[in-house]
Amino acid sequence: MLESRLITIIRRSKSINQIRSSFSSHGGSTNIYSRFAFDRYSTYKHVANPIARSCFIDGFRSLHNLNKGSYKPSFKYMSTVAATAFKENKETVKLLVTAGPHAQKAIGIWLFASAAWVFSMVILGGVTRLTRSGLSMTDWKFTGSLPPLSDEDWLMEFEKYKQSPEFKRINRGMNIDDFKFIYWMEYAHRMWGRALGVMFALPFSYFIRKGYINLRLGVRLAGLFALGGGQGMIGWWMVKSGLEEPPSEYSQPRVSPYRLAAHLTSAFAIYCGLFWTALSVVMPEPPTESVAWVHAAAKVKRFALPVGIIVGITAVSGAFVAGNDAGHAFNTFPKMGDSWIPEDVLSMKPIIRNFFENTATVQLDHRILATATLASIGGLWWSARKLDLHPAIRSLIGSTMGMAALQVTLGVSTLLSYVPVSLGTAHQAGALTLLTLMLLLNHTLRRPSPMLLKSLPAVAKTI
Repeated sequence: MLESRLITIIRRSKSINQIRSSFSSHGGSTNIYSRFAFDRYSTYKHVANPIARSCFIDGFRSLHNLNKGSYKPSFKYMSTVAATAFKENKETVKLLVTAGPHAQKAIGIWLFASAAWVFSMVILGGVTRLTRSGLSMTDWKFTGSLPPLSDEDWLMEFEKYKQSPEFKRINRGMNIDDFKFIYWMEYAHRMWGRALGVMFALPFSYFIRKGYINLRLGVRLAGLFALGGGQGMIGWWMVKSGLEEPPSEYSQPRVSPYRLAAHLTSAFAIYCGLFWTALSVVMPEPPTESVAWVHAAAKVKRFALPVGIIVGITAVSGAFVAGNDAGHAFNTFPKMGDSWIPEDVLSMKPIIRNFFENTATVQLDHRILATATLASIGGLWWSARKLDLHPAIRSLIGSTMGMAALQVTLGVSTLLSYVPVSLGTAHQAGALTLLTLMLLLNHTLRRPSPMLLKSLPAVAKTI
């Protein structure tokens, strides 16, 4: 934009020089050029960018000097200004929202609200799974459908459920009232997801229409919206696996652990994308007041990223624990039964199935990953104690350490209590909360833009 305006000024200066010569040859006055330059100067003296403003003012002052015959186009100066402006633009932080603070605040609130909605979706999905309500609806429509409104409709839905393997092998004694409870749980989970789609799409369209969202942010949000739409189909793909007959008469009907893990991982990915984008909108620069704090944050960053990956892997491994009902296999701690490593571990062939389908191995893997998560976050906290960090970063590391300890406590309590709905739901919420804190920590530890870095003192001022 700036380069094109500079070229326009130069071309206009050349053309006006030719016009001046023509006017002079016909005895015309050159006061028109002074008036033109004054009008343009008055217009562009309010340009926000100081370099662009000085460029415009210098150009039109030179144009004013045309009346005195002292105009000398300085192409060297123009090139220097353009190069400086390009360097300045490259060094500044690239904002996702450039339409002003009002637009930045509105989009930030919308994205944080969307992330909170996805968080609630994950919790509701956990309750649906723990109450064994996920297989109560035996069909699926992309746009959704009305719930049963009459006794006849309820009996019809109940008859459909009676044909499912879950009713035949587990819930044969279920009555219509019990069925209504699990049906409403699954129906609420599905409709809550569709409501999220509407809640996201309408503001998205409005902000695009207002010009608040640029191309970079628009592409990112469109990708998250598409992933959210696909999440519904992944959910039905998961439920469909539980409506099929089990491989043997001794097996209980349940959804595929692989599909359950895919469904949960997709939900986590949508949440992380929304939360990270919201942080980038409202906090384009990390909190810092000195170069020393920046260097200390860079040291923590080297450890925070791999620790965040461990937290994510541990959360996904919990999906395999749920998918295989491995939480009910060994309800003792720290040992699994009477031994540290049960004999059933690594008993399945091939080895891949062993890690993802063997209940003993799946639970052991989750225990090891949870221990590694707590140890890695503890190491991060310990290594950051003596570093000169921003107070907000130090407080965030301490909160993450506390949440990791709480999450391990919730996991052990859930295991020892034979996975009650309340503790199981709290444990799943704790996993997502811990992941949120790691996202916030990694976002806060980002390196500031070169322009901000140049303006920082070596050491922060102390009061």
